[in-house]
Amino acid sequence: MIKQRWWSRIKPYVDVFDRPLLTILIVLVSVSLLTMFSSAYDFPGRMQGHLRNLLLAALVMWIVSLCSPQTLMRAAVPIYVAGLILLVLVELAGVTKKGATRWLDLGPINIQPSEIMKIGLPLLLAWYFHKREAVLQWKDYVIATLLLAFPTILILKQPDLGTAILVFSSGFAVIFFAGLSWKILTGLILTGLASLPLVWTLMHDYQRQRVLTLLDPGSDPLGKGFHIIQSTVAIGSGGILGKGWMQGTQTHLEFIPERTTDFIFSVYAEEFGLIGNFVLLLIYFALIIRGFLIASSAGTLFGRLLASAVTLIFFMYAFVNMGMVSGILPVVGVPLPFMSYGGTAMITLAIGCGILMTIRRSRHLIQG
Repeated sequence: MIKQRWWSRIKPYVDVFDRPLLTILIVLVSVSLLTMFSSAYDFPGRMQGHLRNLLLAALVMWIVSLCSPQTLMRAAVPIYVAGLILLVLVELAGVTKKGATRWLDLGPINIQPSEIMKIGLPLLLAWYFHKREAVLQWKDYVIATLLLAFPTILILKQPDLGTAILVFSSGFAVIFFAGLSWKILTGLILTGLASLPLVWTLMHDYQRQRVLTLLDPGSDPLGKGFHIIQSTVAIGSGGILGKGWMQGTQTHLEFIPERTTDFIFSVYAEEFGLIGNFVLLLIYFALIIRGFLIASSAGTLFGRLLASAVTLIFFMYAFVNMGMVSGILPVVGVPLPFMSYGGTAMITLAIGCGILMTIRRSRHLIQG
């Protein structure tokens, strides 16, 4: 009796996880730990830091999963406004590192406000379309586009193309799933293609160089093309079965740059080969499918839009990272979800998972 009473008290706090999603994350984190141990073998403190980030992410995911959809809706406007103000402050008094102004100095820590918008923007747009569901008109899509444009432009000015792509994708996903006409979407795509020459002239020199390097890495094999060349060599040398865990020569001879962060997929591919890559793709596929299943079963428009956008964030992270590491997309500094070292991105992804679990748990509630 005492045991049952004790369990009934703590159950609401521990029985908040979506079990299929949690299982997928446990498998993915297990692969992450194996890969990070190998890639950080000669990198003191990096493995411990990765473990710390994962534990912190798990705590954040649990806290967010305890929230109700109503709490998320109430937080939508304050989070977006705070993120936008912080982005403006970055423009006015941000910290510059490696030629980019992306951080704010808050004394003991530096924060990257653009990360807030990866969640804050789709949260706001989902809230907006939910409130306008009964009277949705074409002008609502115009307003939503403006809300999307402000943070995207500020992030592009830092400059941070990778984060801008992720923020734009997450926001555009909400607009698209809210019922954007295919005719309008086709027009936007054609307009975007037609404006590529203008975009090229507006790009920074280093961004144009990344595109040129993608097209011909051999033009500067010891400079701009070094990352892509060494990464593709590592992936190719893994073959079908891989060289084995801790046996990657490109990794342990330190030919792979940023091997614990943006290029950790190269480490994994070299050691586990084509079959290992297929397994990892299946894990990410399962994560994305689970996210869309949660979105489809949500009881409100807010839940459906937000869950869809969060799921698309996971897809964009994985797609862009694997694409740039494999040499089919320019290098834009996007980490591999739950695999790459990095606290900020890990927390953002954990918040996304917590949101999915909240929406899944509240799928039978109808919010007016």
